[in-house]
Amino acid sequence: MTLHHPDGQRFRFDAGALCLELLLTGGPGPVAARYEVLDRVAGLLDWVRRCRLAPGLDVTVTDAELAAVREVRDALWGLALARSRGAALGPGELAVVNTAAAGTPLAALVRADGTRAWAPGATGSGLLATLARDAVDLLTGPYADRVRVCGADDCSLLFADTSRPGRRRWCSMDRCGNRHKVRAHRARTPHEGDA
Repeated sequence: MTLHHPDGQRFRFDAGALCLELLLTGGPGPVAARYEVLDRVAGLLDWVRRCRLAPGLDVTVTDAELAAVREVRDALWGLALARSRGAALGPGELAVVNTAAAGTPLAALVRADGTRAWAPGATGSGLLATLARDAVDLLTGPYADRVRVCGADDCSLLFADTSRPGRRRWCSMDRCGNRHKVRAHRARTPHEGDA
């Protein structure tokens, strides 16, 4: 996804999993709440158009379904943070995700040209089940121990490190990784007039 920071910078961010992309819509706490878009259905639909789900998903979402997506998103914050710290997963948060995962997910189809499409009649409940099942796959799969918080002091983006060596530190090398390199370079390089 391409993210737009409030300072005007645009950068590419790969969360490594659909469910972690959902965390870009805001969340609990003052930091994540600044980015809240799930206060209206249009905010969720905009996220659907930008996320890693195949293009062309036409989903109808009710206010109750929006509230359920927001509840799962908030539970995912706690679960992903726990995974990133090697801590125990919260039972209440697990119950929220597991209940949502038991629903019927969105139905994907294959077109004659080999591309992916979506079955008509997609609902917010199907989207919710799809997101929750992706979270189950992440939290129990090969990258469960690779859920990380960006290494920058002033960034709280979460991602699953899907790189082969498993040494990813930054949400984006274009943003946080580059800023770290610049700071390290400045710390090593004498400043003009410091003689």
